[in-house]
Amino acid sequence: MVSSRRSILCHQYSHSWLKLVSAGILFASLLGTTQILASEDAAVLTSTDELQAGGEFSNRNALPGAALYNKYCATCHLGQVYKAPHQTWLEMMPQAALYTTMTDGIMASQASTLSKQQKIAVIEYLTSKRYTAEAAELQPVNFCNGEASTFASWNNNEITGWGRDTSRFIPDAVAGLNNADFSKLRLKWSFGYAGAFRARSQPTVAMGAIYTGSQDGTVYALDLDTGCVRWSFSASAEVRTGVVLGQHGNTEPLAFFGDIIANLYAVNALTGELVWKISADDHPSATITGTPAYHEGVLYAPVSSLEVTAAADPNYACCTFRGKVMAINADSGATQWVSYTVPEPASQQGVTRVGTPILAPSGAPVWNSPTLDPANNRLFFGSGENYSSPADGNSDAIFAVRMDTGERLWTRQVFAGDAWNVGCMMSINHPNCPPELGPDYDLGSSPLLVRRPEAEDLIVAGHKDGTVMAYDAATGAQRQWVAKVGRGSIQGGVHFGMAAAGNQVYAPINDMNDTRNGEALDPDLARPGVHAINAQDGSVLWSHVQEDICGDDRPLCDPGVSAPLTALTNAVIAGHLDGHLRAYDGQTGKVIWDYDTTRDFTTVNGVAASGGGMSGAGVTVAQGHVIVNSGYGLYFHEPGNALLVFTVDNNPVITAASDTASSGD
Repeated sequence: MVSSRRSILCHQYSHSWLKLVSAGILFASLLGTTQILASEDAAVLTSTDELQAGGEFSNRNALPGAALYNKYCATCHLGQVYKAPHQTWLEMMPQAALYTTMTDGIMASQASTLSKQQKIAVIEYLTSKRYTAEAAELQPVNFCNGEASTFASWNNNEITGWGRDTSRFIPDAVAGLNNADFSKLRLKWSFGYAGAFRARSQPTVAMGAIYTGSQDGTVYALDLDTGCVRWSFSASAEVRTGVVLGQHGNTEPLAFFGDIIANLYAVNALTGELVWKISADDHPSATITGTPAYHEGVLYAPVSSLEVTAAADPNYACCTFRGKVMAINADSGATQWVSYTVPEPASQQGVTRVGTPILAPSGAPVWNSPTLDPANNRLFFGSGENYSSPADGNSDAIFAVRMDTGERLWTRQVFAGDAWNVGCMMSINHPNCPPELGPDYDLGSSPLLVRRPEAEDLIVAGHKDGTVMAYDAATGAQRQWVAKVGRGSIQGGVHFGMAAAGNQVYAPINDMNDTRNGEALDPDLARPGVHAINAQDGSVLWSHVQEDICGDDRPLCDPGVSAPLTALTNAVIAGHLDGHLRAYDGQTGKVIWDYDTTRDFTTVNGVAASGGGMSGAGVTVAQGHVIVNSGYGLYFHEPGNALLVFTVDNNPVITAASDTASSGD
């Protein structure tokens, strides 16, 4: 349970100072303005343990559970056993789920000789946290009663954002909010995720409820007005995707989501009852990060992986995963088609200097939510880098496929020759580090479909090198314009999502300076913040480069925007990595509302909660409410475990510090 924000930050800080190495890397960006140089003063990764916040043990390898895990479990969870999740995923799973797996689940026979305390020891080793699952089960749930438990009628028009429209534009009729309302926003209620250090599921509002996933795998339907729990569902692992709702024919509406071990779910949106569950991919490192898209009874699910992390082990045969998007019958869970980013399975290309096979081509994961274009029977998505050498023509690319068959229509590779894995963060001499050395410029942001009344539609894509580019949607062959709005790097440029309103595209820029990748980045070139671009010609309309207000006592704080943006009529909202939620005027870029989420909250469910950096999921706006998850305790960003719900108060009476915000007036 998160009870002290400062103690969490200090604990991760003590484990995040990394050793320094010397290297000789020089990367240039597409347009020649990104400067990424190796340096003797640049930090690198020394252990994949450093990628997660919240560890409670200074040396988990000295714990009793380490030897037990190595004896009874490790052999099957090194990423080479069919369907067995890699250890990376076990470390991110809920403690209760791990215990159930060893007592009554698929691992019961392997763990049959272990006592209860030994099983708990294994769990504490994997999660690097003291075992609290039994105490968490005793936490009372604030279930709804009376009118608060009643769902409103289904209204398909109120469903917006990922899963339906990747432009992330909220129409006025759904938002119920205008620019004059921001100064009157007050915190209505907050909800705490027990035992969590990150909150990165995109909330969805429908039928008077907020649907959201959580780190321990619990999916909630919360009453929008009060925050009480209408129902909850326990998935097998963390749910970081958004929860997408759909209703087809005369059936009751369903809620769809994926977990981090690549399971896809459909549950009854009114009751939380499981309708179906499937495994989207059998690869041990497969995962679902992008929110599935829904259209007329079909679910389009992107599949990515963290095999890029498994490759940090020099003895790991890297790599075999292939990104894909799959179409699924929303009623039954039956697969209708699969479209791989890398068409053929990997084959051996050689051996590393330690004798481990090099398998390629691999990777090209799909991190983003697919973009629907049903009028033209097209589906668009982007891919990430190759994991192993040689790189192929499918990494860092935009894809267009037929919605009905998955047949590839066209591919546009933006960055050629990008092969990279986490081994490169440790040393360029790591056996599994590809000679291409990245630069890891994957497309984590959904391509945006921009309509032009008298011209061909555009596909607009944002990239980690700090560029935003537009292509003709019909063929992808003609690049219409390029806008350079960020410096770029492995943790720079555009990450999880742009937004668009009419002819205006909003691009969030992260441009983190200390990437722990052995690179020295020029901070003077960084452009962290929000930038507005004319979608017709690529001209930059305005830029708000956020001042760094973090201070020396917050080493995991950054001013940039990694989270996706949310657009309204004449406004755009961004959750920053410094923990601030900021609204910008759409015409000028002026900050019109600023709320600092990095504080402790008294929650409606009694769980101690605090906010932190925001990434992975963006803001939801509906019925006059602004809703956001705060906390991203991964990849050197500040942890948190809070769901925050704001609404307009025309007659505010400020009673607590947590109610206050500032405006740009």
